[in-house]
Amino acid sequence: MKIKFLGAAKTVTGSCYYVQANNINILIDCGIFQGTRDNEERNLNPFPFMPSEIHYVLLTHAHLDHSGLIPKLVKDGFKGRILATRATVDLCGVVLLDSAYIQERDAELENKRRIRAGKPPIKSLYTVQEAADSIAYFQGVNYNETLDMSNGMKVRFQDAGHILGSAIVELWVKDDTQEKKLVFSGDLGQKNLPLVKNPTPIEDGDYVFIESTYGNRKHKGIQETIDEFTRVITEAIKKAGNVLIPAFAVGRTQDILYILNQLTREGKLNRLLVFVDSPMALQATRITLKHPECLDKETLELIKNDKFPKNGLSLKFTESVEESMEINKIQSNVIIISASGMCEGGRIRHHLKHNLWRSECSVIFVGFQAVGTLGRRIVEGAKTVRIFGEEIAVNATIYTIGGLSAHADRDGLLDWLGKFKKKPRRVFVMHGEEQTALDFARTIQDRLQLDAYAPDIMEEIQV
Repeated sequence: MKIKFLGAAKTVTGSCYYVQANNINILIDCGIFQGTRDNEERNLNPFPFMPSEIHYVLLTHAHLDHSGLIPKLVKDGFKGRILATRATVDLCGVVLLDSAYIQERDAELENKRRIRAGKPPIKSLYTVQEAADSIAYFQGVNYNETLDMSNGMKVRFQDAGHILGSAIVELWVKDDTQEKKLVFSGDLGQKNLPLVKNPTPIEDGDYVFIESTYGNRKHKGIQETIDEFTRVITEAIKKAGNVLIPAFAVGRTQDILYILNQLTREGKLNRLLVFVDSPMALQATRITLKHPECLDKETLELIKNDKFPKNGLSLKFTESVEESMEINKIQSNVIIISASGMCEGGRIRHHLKHNLWRSECSVIFVGFQAVGTLGRRIVEGAKTVRIFGEEIAVNATIYTIGGLSAHADRDGLLDWLGKFKKKPRRVFVMHGEEQTALDFARTIQDRLQLDAYAPDIMEEIQV
């Protein structure tokens, strides 16, 4: 059995493993690269395999760094099956079409510049139609359901507790003499997050592939984090400016709404006017309510009593461009939640352009900011940033609340890995910046006495 690391190796995006066994070719995830220019240019490269020869894609969840190259895969000849949880299938129907829209729009803007410069036009990575075509290849599966694939291979999806529908993939490969089990963590959530259940413990596996986004640091406890969030919101509102929260439309936006809802019901915050400026966030919220199998008991109780998502909040979802533009006429005392979470695209960039230079405004980052992204430059203290070709001063107050991350921290990852009753033969450390992945591999060796290794991109192993 061969495994090749095509992405998320010493970087946090582009998740993709190529597994060849028993004459079956499988991809675990097919994610887009984000952040630096070098990373994004990788998306344009031909796949290092023939898409027509891939039999299955096993998709851990809907975030673009795990799913975003699927339309390109289909466009280039894939005819197999994409297995994912039912919630992930529904979310991909939204996320991939939105990604395609952005790809087409960005190509259109770039071509206007290229034409003026006398350069040939470029094509978008994929089109909205190609993204829509790719959805036909998805097949929804249930959590904890073992599926026979073919040629002695089986797969099971377990809840990863990261976002709605996120999964740990267990893959069994049997040959004439023995059976090996591979475990792919996907992105693991931290315990006690709003909405979703805790990550499922896995007790056995020969080879484990674990994420390491926060493998070198520890989050604050969830209650301590909510207290910090309450204090930050209160401080920001007192400044009499606007409060911007860059948040991914899938997962993080629903978490923030849950917490704001809870704080309002408890009387810790009041008179909040909240705009969720993202059509995709509205669709993702509707999908969330459609999948009770993914939700924790507390959320199900709120839904049952019609207290989520907007009980106690003055909440408005905006869909049209005109509605979004109207928000920027408001000068004070509103909370604007908008995608993308790393400020790399979407409507949040327009809101930053109108508010980032104003000292009475605040920006609250609630998730990981990858190297090379606009969000990373802001949290690292840039005095000015370029948005839509214009230099914008960073005068707003910048807050970072790491404890709201949907990723487990170092201790959470170690706790999950420590649940294996029989030691895995090897642990591969993935989906972390290079130093973080290397540090976490050493931590696994020191704390759990496991063989841990952080591979390079395009490295191939045989097990």
